[in-house]
Amino acid sequence: MLPDLTDLTEFRTALNQAPGPDGDALSAAQDRNGQLTKPPGALGRLEDLAIWYAGWRGVARPQVEAPQVVVFAGNHGVTAQGVSAFPAEVTAQMVANFQHGGAAINQLAGAAGARMDVHALDLDRPTDDFTKGPAMSEADLLDALRTGWAAVDPSVDLLVVGEMGIGNTTPAAALACALFGGEASDWTGRGTGVDEVGLANKTRVVAEGVALHGGSDDGLDILRCLGGREIAAIAGAIAAARVLRIPVILDGFICTAAAACLGRVSGTALDHAVAGHQSAESAHARLLQALDKEPLLSLGLRLGEGSGGALAINILKSAVACHSGMATFAEAGVTDG
Repeated sequence: MLPDLTDLTEFRTALNQAPGPDGDALSAAQDRNGQLTKPPGALGRLEDLAIWYAGWRGVARPQVEAPQVVVFAGNHGVTAQGVSAFPAEVTAQMVANFQHGGAAINQLAGAAGARMDVHALDLDRPTDDFTKGPAMSEADLLDALRTGWAAVDPSVDLLVVGEMGIGNTTPAAALACALFGGEASDWTGRGTGVDEVGLANKTRVVAEGVALHGGSDDGLDILRCLGGREIAAIAGAIAAARVLRIPVILDGFICTAAAACLGRVSGTALDHAVAGHQSAESAHARLLQALDKEPLLSLGLRLGEGSGGALAINILKSAVACHSGMATFAEAGVTDG
């Protein structure tokens, strides 16, 4: 069960004290993999994925039966600076679309056999413009983390977390820049499709935010100053899954930026997470490299919503199906080379 979160200290403690993978299950899964009817390593990365999954689920021969996709939505005060090609009203409109089953993520979650949940966080109360002050108060941050924390069903066996929030590639870029350094231009992309003038403006906004708030090395403080409610909720959900030993498939740039904040809280915070895909957002590959996460897919997606993570569910399902369903050499009566 998950502990209650009454303050940020409890969040940090829960994340730092979260259990690791089950060593016995990990060892047994590795042994089983070596006995399956295939040449060693013939299934490539699928073998590593299945063993990784088995360790986190504590079962040497696991199944993926109950995946969950959770989409969080939030609005950003920084959009007043003209950083997005779309108005903030689109966030609420897309939330309604999710709820009525009309978005891409609804179709992808359904195709993967995943339950889907949507949580809108105070859409009528955008975060503050981070070029003028912190995006959130400590209370706002804690509330958003708790929303994500409570959104994870402890009975599920796989989690994908997505987002919707007009302008949210801007705070994601600012978070990445504050966490890993470099120039604002290294981390700032076109998001929903801004032109050259828009990209230059967006880069300026990121640079100003990082200059104002980038002195901290505390992942939660950086998240409070430069992030957004939906980004913090993603971090809360990933952390809850870590405590519950539920494997996570990360989605795109924004989800990965949220995860990166957790990586500054605990060095093992993301051991239960794999990167579902590398998106077309220009800095996503750089961010994945900084986190040492190799993506499972690269399909040029730049939608968000959890779309790439949902697609990757079927990759992980296939890896686990091979691991758990294939016969061993002894079972099949095949001579082991």
